[in-house]
Amino acid sequence: MQRRGLMGAAAGVLAAGKGQAQSADPAARWPQRAVRLIVPDSPGTGNDTTARLLAPLLEAAMGQPWIVENRVGAGGRIGVEAAYRATPDGYTFLLGNAGSNGINAAIYRDLPYDLATAFDPVSLLVVGPNVLFVKPSLLPVTTVAELVETIRARPGQFSYASAGVGSSAHMSMELFRHRTGLDIQHVPYRGAAGLVQAVLAGETPLAFANLVNVMPQLRSGEVRALAVTSRRRQPDLPELPTMEESGLPGFETLAWNALLAPRGTPPAIRERARAELAKLREDAALSSRIRQLGGTLVVSSPEELQARLQSDITQWRGLADAVGIQAQ
Repeated sequence: MQRRGLMGAAAGVLAAGKGQAQSADPAARWPQRAVRLIVPDSPGTGNDTTARLLAPLLEAAMGQPWIVENRVGAGGRIGVEAAYRATPDGYTFLLGNAGSNGINAAIYRDLPYDLATAFDPVSLLVVGPNVLFVKPSLLPVTTVAELVETIRARPGQFSYASAGVGSSAHMSMELFRHRTGLDIQHVPYRGAAGLVQAVLAGETPLAFANLVNVMPQLRSGEVRALAVTSRRRQPDLPELPTMEESGLPGFETLAWNALLAPRGTPPAIRERARAELAKLREDAALSSRIRQLGGTLVVSSPEELQARLQSDITQWRGLADAVGIQAQ
């Protein structure tokens, strides 16, 4: 009896210890309140659309709201800095993108952090190309070769729209100019919506844009797409060639967004968030909606996201140094 009593007591101690260990696991108890998802872009942009598609699904999976908070300005810098300074407790995440977390490392010389290491990577979410497009009534061309020939014949007489200095639209065109030697004037607008409206209104005849931001106008025929900037053609636009197929070997600029956590966020929480996102790959309606917008739902490992960050930072620093781009 005494031995059985001792064994029972020992089992009770082990069970209690196990219970305490479980309760001490931050992922087991997380989240217990709303999670803030900072989006460094305006409402209605591709990045914001991704956030608002994912937030209710994450809330349903985790039982707590994911609140989308748009923190706009300075090409995404304001939102990124808000997330960078947040407490790394699992209740603030950043939906970063190719501009805010890649290009900004190249064009800002006074960042108070290194974008390659400032955040803990969680997962890539959506990846898609940029697209080179024109207003047909102003530039009646159908291929990249025709566009290059037309602009080369009239140097300095054409302008292009961008979503602002350092935006992916700006950097994609600067890469195009650098590769072709074309003389085109830059006209920056306020955000992706301003860029698209400028071309629709005929203020400027051409631009690059994230495919997601101009897909409705492409489908309606208001603007004409010439090429995508991915290495492969887009499944929903199979007739549209890539820039590489259009005579620019190695030309690639990708639009992407990703979930990042303030540095020091507990690994177990980050992995729980990534695991819930991975389950969403099985959501056919979500994948279809993102594909219609011109992107692909990927959900990656943290290592894959880190490699994408470093690759973009290296590429854009090289271009910024070569052509002298710097944020004002």
